[in-house]
Amino acid sequence: MFGDERQEGLILDFFAGSGTTGHAVMAQNAINNSNYRYVLVQVPETLDSENNEQKNACKVCEILKRPHDIVEITKERLRRVGVKVRDEKPLFEGDLGFRVYKLASTNICEWEPVVADSIHAQQTHAEHIVEGRNEADVITELLLKLGLDLCVPIEHKQIAGKTVHSVGAGSLIACLSDGITREVAEELGTGISAWVTSLAPDFETRVVFKDSGFADIYAKRNIATILTHAGITNILTL
Repeated sequence: MFGDERQEGLILDFFAGSGTTGHAVMAQNAINNSNYRYVLVQVPETLDSENNEQKNACKVCEILKRPHDIVEITKERLRRVGVKVRDEKPLFEGDLGFRVYKLASTNICEWEPVVADSIHAQQTHAEHIVEGRNEADVITELLLKLGLDLCVPIEHKQIAGKTVHSVGAGSLIACLSDGITREVAEELGTGISAWVTSLAPDFETRVVFKDSGFADIYAKRNIATILTHAGITNILTL
């Protein structure tokens, strides 16, 4: 794999352990100025302090004040390798960071209406986001469902008092805030349009809102009209 003339590629390790594969990829990138990326997969396996082979790992977790979990060792090793490589190869400009994701169920509530009580069913499902999930959770799911790279840059901006996220230099714009009234919608729509224009993406921009974030249907129509007039027609709600 490392002999590939392209000097780039994706390396997958389904049994990450302490992160040796990630370590090797970062070190090799720094040596060859290559651009290999890695995906490490590891189940949250509890470390046993009574096991002689895991005692040192447990001590590290205690020092870091983290759970006795092999994943914590994986993350810490990758952090330290990144620092070490940067110190030893200061001219290397490659990416030495990483992101951590946990497998979870969807963030979007399933529609399970009770036919005998449709009004109550609609009220119960007014909020489409699973309780306890945050905006980062929802955006990660959007990236996966829309086929976007999980490593694309994400920017944040306050527009009309609402948090707006730009993913992948404008390939996706997401505003998952509540309380979007007709007045707010006008300023928010204009601000989003201006931001997309400044980003000047080479591809169609998709804009996503939380359906329950709108105060009423008129606010939703207002922002859709403003965005459409600006040439942004791929507008979705969750």
